[in-house]
Amino acid sequence: MCPWLPYWQKRTNVRLGSMLQVVACVDGSRAAPAVCDYAAWASRHVGAPLLLLHVLDEARYPVEPDLAGSIGLGSREQLLHELAELDRRRAKLALEHGHHLLEEAERRVRAAGVEAVTRRQRHDSLPESLLALEDQARLLVMGLHGESSSGADSHVGSQLETVIRSVHRPILLVPDEYTPPRSAMFAFDGSATGFRAVELLAASPLLKGLPLHLVMVGPDTGDRREQLQQARTRLSDWQAELTLAIRPGDVEPTLHAYQEEHDIDLLVMGAYGHSRLRQFLLGSTTTTMLQTATRPLVILR
Repeated sequence: MCPWLPYWQKRTNVRLGSMLQVVACVDGSRAAPAVCDYAAWASRHVGAPLLLLHVLDEARYPVEPDLAGSIGLGSREQLLHELAELDRRRAKLALEHGHHLLEEAERRVRAAGVEAVTRRQRHDSLPESLLALEDQARLLVMGLHGESSSGADSHVGSQLETVIRSVHRPILLVPDEYTPPRSAMFAFDGSATGFRAVELLAASPLLKGLPLHLVMVGPDTGDRREQLQQARTRLSDWQAELTLAIRPGDVEPTLHAYQEEHDIDLLVMGAYGHSRLRQFLLGSTTTTMLQTATRPLVILR
């Protein structure tokens, strides 16, 4: 069965047996090797082919530079031609660099045991590229940190939130170093959306066989305990140890503290579940988790 299948059938009418792919977003960031390693792990676990994707940002490397607006600033025609030619050369070099990145990525994932591998380079923005591939993808794998991040400045990739908000596919977001996942936790809130996410977990082979913690943050009440038991029932075929927990406190630090306490490798959570007004007033838990994560996240949309 395809991972996350009930959700995808509802969203896009995906047919049973269709060869959906794990899509790995490869760039020049220091997270690129880990993206390849986690994508190879996911591909093997779900038995899906792997697509290695590199996007040449058309905003930085336009196919045909347009400098017409500069004429009004008094630039000479020859200078405009030289600038346009320089941009063309930059775009060509970036294209060649992208091909080399994809070649290295393919060698790495094949060495990790993935046989069905394809490469693709697109000239577009990353969100638009992933939207174009949405119907072909069962899981996206991306680095948490962008190409412009440095060791002292590990900010979240600039296009990551846009991708999460626009693409309706599960996304595996990974740190700069690869560690084979041995355990997972799901941030459960007892809502209807939370129960749908539990059903996604139950239907997907991606995390099957890993010990799973279902963690609720908030007061320890009878209602919350009942919700956790209902979630456990829906995961009756999990084939690994299930742990239920309720912890008081604020969502982001409490989840991270629980993850560190139990040495859990991978966190699963929903994305942007609150209203736009609540996000504006209080900020987004998802955004905060992205900014503070040091271990892989699976984001469900």
